[in-house]
Amino acid sequence: MTISEALVDRGLVSSEQLEGALSGRSSPSERIEHVLVRSGALRERDLLKVYSDLFMVPVAELSEGDVDPDLLKLVPSRLVHRYGLIPVRRNGRGIVVAISDPLNVYALDEVRTCINIPVEPVLATRSEINKLIKAFYGVGGDVLEEMVLESDDVTVIDEQRLDSTDLDVQMAQDSSVIKLVNEILKEAIDQRASDIHFEPFEHDLAVRYRVDGVLRNANVPPEIRRFQNAVISRIKILSQLNIAEKRLPQDGSFKIKMQAREIDLRVSIIPMAFGEGMVLRILDKSSVKLLLPQLGMEGETYSSFQEMINRPHGIILVTGPTGSGKTTTLYAALAEIVSPELKILTIEDPIEYYLEGVNQVQVLPKIGLTFARALRSFLRHDPDVILVGEIRDKETAEVAINASLTGHLVFSTLHTNDAVSAATRLMDMGVEPFLISSSVEAVMAQRLVRTICKHCRESYVPEDVRALPKDFEYKPGEKLARGRGCRECHNTGYAGRRAIYELLSLNDELRELIVQRASASQLLPAARRNGLRLLRDDGWAMVRAGHTTPEEVVRATKL
Repeated sequence: MTISEALVDRGLVSSEQLEGALSGRSSPSERIEHVLVRSGALRERDLLKVYSDLFMVPVAELSEGDVDPDLLKLVPSRLVHRYGLIPVRRNGRGIVVAISDPLNVYALDEVRTCINIPVEPVLATRSEINKLIKAFYGVGGDVLEEMVLESDDVTVIDEQRLDSTDLDVQMAQDSSVIKLVNEILKEAIDQRASDIHFEPFEHDLAVRYRVDGVLRNANVPPEIRRFQNAVISRIKILSQLNIAEKRLPQDGSFKIKMQAREIDLRVSIIPMAFGEGMVLRILDKSSVKLLLPQLGMEGETYSSFQEMINRPHGIILVTGPTGSGKTTTLYAALAEIVSPELKILTIEDPIEYYLEGVNQVQVLPKIGLTFARALRSFLRHDPDVILVGEIRDKETAEVAINASLTGHLVFSTLHTNDAVSAATRLMDMGVEPFLISSSVEAVMAQRLVRTICKHCRESYVPEDVRALPKDFEYKPGEKLARGRGCRECHNTGYAGRRAIYELLSLNDELRELIVQRASASQLLPAARRNGLRLLRDDGWAMVRAGHTTPEEVVRATKL
């Protein structure tokens, strides 16, 4: 029985799909089953089971713990990268090698000839094998190996002509460097990273990914240090930055397309002691959540915030440090109220995501288009709702307040640690207290906490209650949740993030205190009497609901 017949016989694909695969081959030599997997008509795991029955090769589910690191020294890495295979363990006199294609007999023969011991194959999906190759050999290990073998002369020239723009351009446009940069970008996006950090040190180029708000070392081979200038230059070319300028900071951006998703990358480059440091912010529009409940807003906070964002005028502020999800919350708020009856204008720096039905404007300081200037123009554009990306100075704050007092609903962000500090922050900018009191309707503070990985989540009863935070009112026998750590979450126990919120709604007592220039510590008791639930309180509710851990709430908030 052929592979095609077996697939049809088991009901995995239809005859029509087989015919479609025949016409959809990228080349005459491409096998039908590979076309079916590529098009999504057939799962690779199902194909492996068919291979297993036809060729009597067992299927294995592999993790990093299944691989014997000593065997990696035995099999040349060039064979691993060339054929997409990985040695797993010893088996009597021979070794077990994981492959995704049992018909590629040349791969097994070459491994057998090279190491001169018997080789027994097991089947694993291509994605599983690639994950293990990246884990043990590093991201772009195959590309770097080729570059090291081919670039001895180039390295010497690079040392002699370090500031040569022509050489940097040539190296940056080399196909190997392009492939290496693409590998790093793809790996970061696959790991759901929000940022990629390139950090040059005296003897190393560190590459780190920020995943769920925490930095994690990327597994790249140490040889990448030799191609530091080429990698930086490649990113500069993509971002249309000045390759020759290595003494001043530069900012830029570019777009990539990956798996039919358009992804924006914002680039920041800063000169450091041992080269240029670079950070890439990844903005994946397909992964952004624009529903408030999906972000973590629930219960009374959600219903109160909904009532606030449907008011006809006033200012609603969202506060928190950089990277706490303020802009995403505001986008979700706009997505809730957008309708044909409302004219919504935004002024942002930069525009992170495009919203249907919303008119968005990008700040351009070089030509004088600032937040304040755009806001003044907005008032002549007959808006109902205005979003200001950030209130940074007195001028922007006063124009935003005037907009709210003339019958507009204004959303904006502010950098403060909690909700009650927003009024004092505006006063520090020079805004009159009576203007703040009469215009601000609500202040929302927020943080992002990591959520427990659903693949390794487990319930437990704490053994040492005294180790829990003092303000967490633990009830004896109460079960909490945590992640054991698994392959899916890279053994962190966490996967994904949710926001915790602190919503301050201004009443007469608070407005009076603001007019009297009360400090944040004086406003807090009055806010608590008005029903303010602090970030920690919302965090503990998430812990009890089994979404996160006490340690994560402590990491993201303070008493």
